[in-house]
This record gives sequence, structure tokens and C-alpha cells, in this order.
Amino acid sequence: MRTSTLRRVGTGAAAAALMSVAACSGGGGDSGTAGKPAGTGGAAEADSVAALQQIREKTGTVRSARIEGTTEMGDTVSMQQTGTIGWADGLSGSLTITYTGGTMAEALKQGGGDGTVRARYLKDEYYANMGDAFAANVGGKHWVRYAYKDLAELGGPAGDVLEEQVQNSTPEQGVKALLAAGDVRRAGQEDVRGVSATRYSGTVDVAELTGRNSALDAEQLAALKEQLSAAGVTTQTVDIWVDRNDLLVKKTERGETAGGAFSSTVFYSDYGTKVSVEKPPAADTVDFKEILKQRGAGPS
Repeated sequence: MRTSTLRRVGTGAAAAALMSVAACSGGGGDSGTAGKPAGTGGAAEADSVAALQQIREKTGTVRSARIEGTTEMGDTVSMQQTGTIGWADGLSGSLTITYTGGTMAEALKQGGGDGTVRARYLKDEYYANMGDAFAANVGGKHWVRYAYKDLAELGGPAGDVLEEQVQNSTPEQGVKALLAAGDVRRAGQEDVRGVSATRYSGTVDVAELTGRNSALDAEQLAALKEQLSAAGVTTQTVDIWVDRNDLLVKKTERGETAGGAFSSTVFYSDYGTKVSVEKPPAADTVDFKEILKQRGAGPS
């Protein structure tokens, strides 16, 4: 495998793993979310804000969930992710990520992959199993380790923001994103996979993200604006569906970034499920920084 392809595949897997877990939180739609929410625009509805504050508090008390979702971003990637995540002490969990299209999927194919990456998330790092073809080019090692503190090497100036976003990827963050929308509305009652749920919807315009109509304080708004701006997000619409226990059962996001349109849909279930994650065997693991060092070696 060419050195440039090796790096591209490793970088693509890193980005996909980060995008997948970040989509589980908020600040990144499904076809069923098209159109404007009920309401006439203007300031956020007071009862909706109060309900969302309660939902945010309740969601913050549970420490794990099973997730299933899809993510698309321009021509770069479309993928599916399933697994469990926990957030009792930083992020932990495991996801199976399947590429279904985009340039990242093509990069994996060039690298001999089958389009599926298994990722394990721990407090300070995460690991991606790249498969046999990739392993054959890195000393037989299947797992690539990515330290969150090294994310700046992947994301440049956005690295620190991305690190914070990933390490705080919980359903609660999706509620925060919605609370930042000055036009948040209750949009009716719907059925989500057999569960009766209340839908809330709002649109965040990053350029106009101020404390005037938002239900977040100035510090929270500044952090969210930095996060979205670093990701190239200009506008995004967030919808969440909440069950009778004040827990998210579904979240969608749609918006525009510097790299094109993006959308994500995540379903949540089995809150409180056991999440047990271990580091892969050291003998079967290579650090991504070692792969980056290969820039000066081999054909490019």
C-alpha cells in the first residue's frame, strides 16, 4: 500500500470515528424532519424552554445508552454507526462504523478495507480496527490508536475544539444545541419506533448566535459558537424526540458547512446499559503518530 494511501485511510478512519461519536451529542436529518416546526417564529416558547431544561437535567443523570445512527457530509462521507456509549467519567464505548459512500469510503476501498471500522472510545484516547489489509502494511497490527491530545495534528486550529466535543459527547449536548436556538418550538407528538415522543425543533444561525433569545448563558453560547465555527458550520436545524421519561429517543441535525451540506440522525435506547471497553492488545496496536512519521518514507 502506498504511504500516502496508508495515511489517507488512517486519517479517514479517525475523522469518521470522531464524526460518529460527535453526532451522538450535538453541534455537528432524516427525511422525516424536513420542513419548519410548528409555530410562527420569533422568540423561543417559554414552556418549550422550561421542558428542555428539565430534559437536559434528566438526560444528564443517566450515564449510558445504545445508539444507532447515520451521518452524511457533502461528498466526503456517508456512514452508519451502531453501538453503546457511556459518559460517567469522560467518554467510553464502542461503535461499528460502516461507510456507505463518499470519498472516505473510496479511500478505505483503495486500502483494501471492506467499508467497516470498529472503534473503541476511552477517556483519553480511542482505537480503530482497520482490518487485515491495513494491518499487512503496518507490521500486522489491526488497531490504530488516536490520542485526543493529538487531534490538533488532524484538525489544525479546530483540534482543541474537536477534542473537547468528542470528550463531552452525550445526548445532553444535543439538548444544549437546541436550547441555543432562539426559535425553539414544540412541534407535536410523533411515534418513534413504537414509542410516543414529543418533538422539539429549532434553528441555530452561528453568525447570529447571541444571548438575546437563547436559553444558554454567555459562556455556554461562546463555547457552542466556537465549536460550530471551527467545524465550518454556518446554520443548523436540530430536532429531538423525547419520551414520557424525559429522555431522548431520536435526534436529527441538518445544516451547511464550508464543506457542503450535512445531516445526521441518531436513535437512543437502553439507557443505563452496561458499557465495558478495554484497550486492544498492545501487540496488535500502532499509534497514529507513527503512521504520520512515514510521510518521509516510501512512495507518496
